Amino acid sequence: MTIRPLVREDREPLRRILFETGVFTEDEVDVALELIDVVLDREGQKDYVIYTAVADREEVAGYFCIGPTPVTSGTFDLYWIAVKPSMHGKGVGKQLLAAAEGYIRTRGGRLIVAETSSRETYESTRMFYARTAFVEAARIKDYYHVGDDLVVYAKYLS
Repeated sequence: MTIRPLVREDREPLRRILFETGVFTEDEVDVALELIDVVLDREGQKDYVIYTAVADREEVAGYFCIGPTPVTSGTFDLYWIAVKPSMHGKGVGKQLLAAAEGYIRTRGGRLIVAETSSRETYESTRMFYARTAFVEAARIKDYYHVGDDLVVYAKYLS
């Protein structure tokens, strides 16, 4: 598995992955693609960093999108992390997270914040964060919709 910066040819495979996961709504996929497009089309932008996991035969296996949190010192947001469903359970997500953490550390990062939904479809996402040493730092009831809380996870890097 190679983890490398996003290239234009990754966009369509990543779009498919976002839909294939069965987790993200159409609006969420649109937002994810918007951030991908910012990285691809706005050279020099500093808000988002995207890396892609590539398996044998240049198969796109997943990606992460992170960025420094404005007006903080050493805090980064983990905006997106997604893995191709056929690659689930093979450590791709953990490799992507390790690469994101490495990137953040080299830039003086000390804290990663990840936001997610309390919907049942996000259960595996919440379990992933718990397994990778994130802690639930906050929960706002009915944030997205009635019955759909915002769950905020945090991980301090040592």
